[in-house]
Amino acid sequence: QVQLVESGGGLVQAGGSLRLSCAASGRTFSSYAMGWFRQAPGKEREFVAAINKSGGITYYSDSVKGRFTISRDNAKNTVALQMSSLKREDAAVYYCAGSPRGAGVLRAGQADYWGQGTQVTVSS
Repeated sequence: QVQLVESGGGLVQAGGSLRLSCAASGRTFSSYAMGWFRQAPGKEREFVAAINKSGGITYYSDSVKGRFTISRDNAKNTVALQMSSLKREDAAVYYCAGSPRGAGVLRAGQADYWGQGTQVTVSS
């Protein structure tokens, strides 16, 4: 069982940056691929980024590629999402997610563990 707790959400101006963090419980963090999803009001939850267990492979949705960076620190049981050049359409609740089945599973929109989410609001 893995518990995920996100932090770092808030209000940011369009064009600005924000860094989300996710802290995971347990001693097997490195056994899980990790990722970020988001859900805007009235929309389905969508994949944002994923990173494999070792941190050597990352995936991004086309909408955030080149602006967002996912990273992990297996020694600290954390995964982060650095968001830059934020747009109004990036506003959403962002969820941290994990899966022992690999980053490809996350990329396909599935996860075995979810955090409770953190709100990101982007103002014009």
